[in-house]
Amino acid sequence: MTFTDNPSGLPGGDEHSGTTGLTASTHPGLADLFRRPLLNTVWRRRTHRVSRGAKVSAGTMTYTSPHAVRPLTELEEAVLIAITGTTGLTMPDRPFEDPDNGTPIMSKPNLTMTGRTAGSPDNAQGTHFFLINDSGTYFLRRLPPAPDEPFDAETLVARAHRAKVKVLDHRLDVAPGKRDFPAYLDSNRFLSNLPGTTLLFPVVDLSHQYVNALMYLLTQPDGARPTFVDDRNFYRPAGVRKWVRNGFLNGDLKLPLGALGPMRTQIEADLLLQNLMLTAEAMGLGAWIHASVNPQIALGDPKFSRAYGRMLGFDFVTPRWRPADILRWHIPLPKYATVRAHPVGLRSPDGEPLITAACPPAFPSMAEAVRTIVDAKFGKDGVYTDRDVFARIYREDYGQRYLTEASEYDDRVVECARDVCAYVLRTHGRFPAHTDAIHVPGVWLQVHHVENEYYDRFFVNGLTDAHRSHDRVWGH
Repeated sequence: MTFTDNPSGLPGGDEHSGTTGLTASTHPGLADLFRRPLLNTVWRRRTHRVSRGAKVSAGTMTYTSPHAVRPLTELEEAVLIAITGTTGLTMPDRPFEDPDNGTPIMSKPNLTMTGRTAGSPDNAQGTHFFLINDSGTYFLRRLPPAPDEPFDAETLVARAHRAKVKVLDHRLDVAPGKRDFPAYLDSNRFLSNLPGTTLLFPVVDLSHQYVNALMYLLTQPDGARPTFVDDRNFYRPAGVRKWVRNGFLNGDLKLPLGALGPMRTQIEADLLLQNLMLTAEAMGLGAWIHASVNPQIALGDPKFSRAYGRMLGFDFVTPRWRPADILRWHIPLPKYATVRAHPVGLRSPDGEPLITAACPPAFPSMAEAVRTIVDAKFGKDGVYTDRDVFARIYREDYGQRYLTEASEYDDRVVECARDVCAYVLRTHGRFPAHTDAIHVPGVWLQVHHVENEYYDRFFVNGLTDAHRSHDRVWGH
């Protein structure tokens, strides 16, 4: 599993990667953002929790803002939305063969060739964002990269409108009086998700990359392919006995399914949040990465929906309780089965699928889910059959050479991965079993206009020049 990042779309991009370099905008705020040195922004990066119009109860440091709440403008939010999105095409700059013996190496692990502003394991790009503001809660649809569109105010706002899908007509939040544990943590409840603030909330579809990463693990050389064992089922082989017997897997090299965890897919969300925070800092906005509303509450987990409602309204799967769950998962009785419920998808209010995990109920079986993922890479309309895309990535005819020379999955790799996935669903009643299909990191980023007077009153270096000039250059 490799991390794929994408510098394309930033200054220095070219026509061969399907991107153009960014150019300074005539909007004064965007022009100021382009001039901000990266290292200065990184060095001065600090959390600013207190938003314009807020109140802080802190003994002798109690502060009540004299200002009205001021939400972010459409353009300010549009810049942040762009930072979560796609930016061009990645570059498959990996070896095709083992230099020691010339053996072909599987060199097509990516799930997509579209680049993003942060690295992603095998370019899985499983991270989805919700945007929360005073007007509602929105799912951010990832738009195709548009390298020929200018990075200007009109284009950014137009693309933000296209990306936003309203899923709630209000802020994602618990009812008044319930802003305490387990919904909110400690002091966060007094400054988080206040009127006037904008929040970006990541959730990560692990399921597609979970299958893809299993296949990638199985592309190791003879003798180095691990035998998957189930640490929730007495370390028995996880549907791979025949693959050990026929020598495809090394029976002495055991890899517990629990050790795979989320396959590192969740790391992309952390990187994107850092990008967002640095961008907000450079814009002179306040930014704060902190614990979100409890993820199970936020998504509408059945364990909490009676007390808090459906919230985002994700679809959940609750595995049927079986006696073996007493030992495997420490679930003593059927009435506790919801402990193992996990989110598998989200639909818009009008029924459009927004997030769909690669498992039932979206697929009738794990065999069908695996087949769909493989077809999405190598099928008729797959990632690696689109010659035009690779002609935009490589110079001359190197794209065609890559598609011809770089190896794909051996049939045994696909079949073995399919057997592991089918075993997991058959044994544990859900897929994946050792992690959720849709993972929520449990943090979100709040962005807001800073209460400048508060920071000037109490702190030595509370504000940067970007904060002090923000209202002027961004047109407030």
